Amino acid sequence: MSEPFQTGGLPDKRQVAASFSRAADSYDSVAALQRKVGGELLARLPASLSPQRWLDLGCGTGYFSRALGERYGAAEGVALDIAEGMLRHARPLGGAQQFVAGDAERLPLRDTSCDLLFSSLALQWCADFAAVLGEARRVLRPGGVLAFSSLCVGTLQELRDSWQAVDGFVHVNRFRRFGDYQQLCADSGLQLLSLENQAEVLHYPDLRSLTHELKALGAHNLNPGRPGGLTGRARMLALLAAYERFRQAPGLPASYRVVYGILRKEN
Repeated sequence: MSEPFQTGGLPDKRQVAASFSRAADSYDSVAALQRKVGGELLARLPASLSPQRWLDLGCGTGYFSRALGERYGAAEGVALDIAEGMLRHARPLGGAQQFVAGDAERLPLRDTSCDLLFSSLALQWCADFAAVLGEARRVLRPGGVLAFSSLCVGTLQELRDSWQAVDGFVHVNRFRRFGDYQQLCADSGLQLLSLENQAEVLHYPDLRSLTHELKALGAHNLNPGRPGGLTGRARMLALLAAYERFRQAPGLPASYRVVYGILRKEN
């Protein structure tokens, strides 16, 4: 079987890569939502799909690389992530034959080299989603499938609104609008089989539990324009008071808007 990879530099996304590398050892302990969403994405894969080579795009700790390896046992599996720390964690656990550092916007794979691109809760970190779709179209074989889950506007809205009430700075990661996903997928040159978004709400006993989890996932604030330095005690107390307005019987809510997309390359 021919080697599917190309050489070449990666775009400079060192901050995202470093954040998720630091989170590699703690990620699985707090990744209940990530496992649920990835499981839902697996369930949405076409039943007729029988790939010879699959790619887990943004594989993280390799949880779904191992699931794909079990599902498509005879296929060659490739696990790819921008964070070297995640790959170091995933590699000894197996699931894929190859573990590769790479960027979804500039995949180090040859043209028409994969039958399935699976990506769960990774592509929200890509600024150029049109480039991601273009790369998917390039590396997929005819009949191949891109299956992704991502996040859109409405995610962590309670935290965003609470910070807005305190100081107006950017403290929460920005996400695309669902309408942007719709337009970009429609313009991708891939056949859109399904695209929808679903609400997921997690509850926490206090704000510290939420912020600790986001840090353990590596998904705390990575936006340009975020405030520097330590957050003052007065601002933290104001944030706590603002977030308490959202409290429900099960605890403080954290809303997620999850996008699920299935696309196929026709020719």
